[in-house]
Amino acid sequence: MIHAADIREWRNPSVVDPKGHKIGLLEAVYVDTTTDEPAMATVRTGLPTRHHLAFVPLDEAILGPGYVKVHYTKTLVKRAPSVGMDEILPAESEEAIFQHYDMPYQTGAGGERQLARR
Repeated sequence: MIHAADIREWRNPSVVDPKGHKIGLLEAVYVDTTTDEPAMATVRTGLPTRHHLAFVPLDEAILGPGYVKVHYTKTLVKRAPSVGMDEILPAESEEAIFQHYDMPYQTGAGGERQLARR
């Protein structure tokens, strides 16, 4: 398991799929607001003049020297919900990310978001 304290050591590593195919560069990490543990990452993908940030879960992720290997294929990540480079994730879009990866989504007891950027 990757702990929240480890996030400080991540500086733009490559994100790769299970077969080692590069998906893009890690841009930011989002933690689960209930546990404060890393839950999702945004990956910078696209053409140099048209980058966007795709979301990928960090369950079963492996942190290596200069890379983060995720449990999901490059194709699945590239089709995931995304935001522009200067945009933030709207609260109403969180559930779509979880649905894309067939993961359960739960807001907090007071309706608060499940993800927070670190």
